[in-house]
Amino acid sequence: MSMRTDRIAEQIRGEVARVLRDESTDPRIGMLTITRVKLSADLSQAILFWSPLTGADPDAVEEVARGLDSASGFVRRHLAANLNLRRTPALQFKHDPSMAEGSRILSLLRSLPDAEADAGARIDASGRGDAGEEPGEEQREEQNGEEA
Repeated sequence: MSMRTDRIAEQIRGEVARVLRDESTDPRIGMLTITRVKLSADLSQAILFWSPLTGADPDAVEEVARGLDSASGFVRRHLAANLNLRRTPALQFKHDPSMAEGSRILSLLRSLPDAEADAGARIDASGRGDAGEEPGEEQREEQNGEEA
């Protein structure tokens, strides 16, 4: 995308987020964030990627998607009134699962220190090094010196 398209996409993202937060009365929409906007080169189509701030329950996500589809005309009228564009792009909302995936990966990473500590205990008990190799010459000398 060109710099102009990027700038307009960012303006659209900010304005749509404001309209949904401040002026939407549809209870299905709830708390969500507009993660990014993909704008066509001729500025006639805008795909808005969104992610719920609450749980990622599939039924709730589907309900929010229906609410956003229902509100797209309302949001487009507000964009036309508040942005200085010759043509207001048609809006299409798509769910962006990246925030849920990020949370899942973060929880997996947080569980790693526990797994790492368990692995460290197994390495010490087996007498093998970090790479699972047999003790080196220096380690053998230390072991022999301790036994004598």
